[in-house]
Amino acid sequence: MNDATPAPARRARVRAPELIGKGGWLNTGDTSYTLADLRGHIVILDFWTS
Repeated sequence: MNDATPAPARRARVRAPELIGKGGWLNTGDTSYTLADLRGHIVILDFWTS
């Protein structure tokens, strides 16, 4: 009997889209950021509707 368990399946990597919106970035001193700029930093996103 073979007691070996199968290796876990690998998940495909999905790239996040750039964060672009109508209103632009708030509280950043008119600086827009890319995902590359934010890599390695903690980012809090707040989404709301009016």
